[in-house]
Amino acid sequence: MHAPRALTRLATAAPFLLPGLILFALFVIGPMLYSFHISFYDWKIVRPERSEWTEWANYTRALNDPIFRRAAFNTALYTLVTVPGQIVLGLAVALLLDQPIRGRAFFRTMYYLPVISSWVIVSLLFEFLFNGQAGLINYFLRDVLHITRENIRWLADPALVFVPIFLLGIWKGVGWTAVIILAGLQTIPDHLHEAAAVDGAGALARFRHITLPLLRPTFVFLVVVLTIGGLNAYISFLLITNGGDPLDLAHSVLTLMYEATFTRLDFGYGSAISYLLTLVVFVVSIFQIRLLRQKVEV
Repeated sequence: MHAPRALTRLATAAPFLLPGLILFALFVIGPMLYSFHISFYDWKIVRPERSEWTEWANYTRALNDPIFRRAAFNTALYTLVTVPGQIVLGLAVALLLDQPIRGRAFFRTMYYLPVISSWVIVSLLFEFLFNGQAGLINYFLRDVLHITRENIRWLADPALVFVPIFLLGIWKGVGWTAVIILAGLQTIPDHLHEAAAVDGAGALARFRHITLPLLRPTFVFLVVVLTIGGLNAYISFLLITNGGDPLDLAHSVLTLMYEATFTRLDFGYGSAISYLLTLVVFVVSIFQIRLLRQKVEV
């Protein structure tokens, strides 16, 4: 009796689901499969029928390419720096905004403003702030704080160029991270803190033994989502480094993929890079599912 009822519900829902599923298949699944197909070819964009089958050559080429390895390292380093930075600062902001302070709604809005600001605008702003000639950061370091005597060439140094990129990534995401942690804080029952206080636990002990353990699912969610976002860093790298400058040492995986695909028109190689990144994101997603299934104990 359950099967006919399920079929009836499916028949009722199908007219509403099919348009979306068809569009999803045409504009998401279809291009993804075609891109995967291209990754096994030396693809000729003008004459696709003349494309040569290269098997795994594009993938081995990427793994053996020092520029790709540097881009992968840069992307991993960006993720390792910005994810903990966003979570730690977001936790601090969330704890402050969870207090009964005057103007709490105003401060919540102000902290969230960077999240809704344009990546292009703020990337150009940070590029200007860290300009090696007339940047505001150099002005404060040299003329106000007198820490340096000469301008620091932030954007011309393969290592220093990541300072504005990392700071931008952290600053841009703190507001969103704080909102998620704040939502997690408000789900913690008050009676747990009250009982611990009655037993003589101080604020630090309550935070360590009650707040942090109960926020673990929130932290797991944030780590995974922010990690996936970090691995897909693109706009800040593209604009601040001018597409990998200096000397192709400041690429992210996505900027290198863009350059290979749309600058050099090496579509097979660019597709292979994209699927190597997809594999990493897939592994991270599986890791997320396993962590979220674990139970929390206080």
